[in-house]
Amino acid sequence: MFGTLVRAVVVIVVLVGIGAFLLGWWGSGRLGSSEPADTATTPGVNTDRAREVGAEVGERTAAAVDRARGAVQEGGITAKIKAKMALDDSVRALDISVDTDGSIVTLSGVVGSAAQRERALQLARETEGVTQVIDRLRLQN
Repeated sequence: MFGTLVRAVVVIVVLVGIGAFLLGWWGSGRLGSSEPADTATTPGVNTDRAREVGAEVGERTAAAVDRARGAVQEGGITAKIKAKMALDDSVRALDISVDTDGSIVTLSGVVGSAAQRERALQLARETEGVTQVIDRLRLQN
C-alpha cells in the first residue's frame, strides 16, 4: 500500500515537472526550430516568470517528496511492530491494530489478558523510531 502511494506521488511529481518544462519550451518559440535560440534575445520569453514557475515547481516537488518520505517511514514502523507481534507467541497480532503518525504509535483492539496488553505495548515501545505509544487496547471479557 505504501509502495503504491510512493510510486503515485513520484509519477505525479515527474509529470508536473515534465509539463512545466514543456510549457516553458513551447512558450519560448524554440519548439520546431532547428536554430538554437538565445534566451537573452528571444522575444516573448519572460525569464523572471520562468524562474518563478521553476521555483514553485521545485518547492512543490520538495514538499511531495517530504510527504512520501514520511508515509514510507510510518509504514516501516507499522510493519516492524506488526512483524514483532506476529513472531511473538504471547500476542495475538491479528486482533491488534497498529496506527502510526510520525513517531507516535497507537495500539487498539482486543487482547486476552493484561500480560498480552503489556507485551504488545513493550514490543511497540522497543521499536526503532517510536517516541510514544498510545494504549487503546481493551481486555476481552
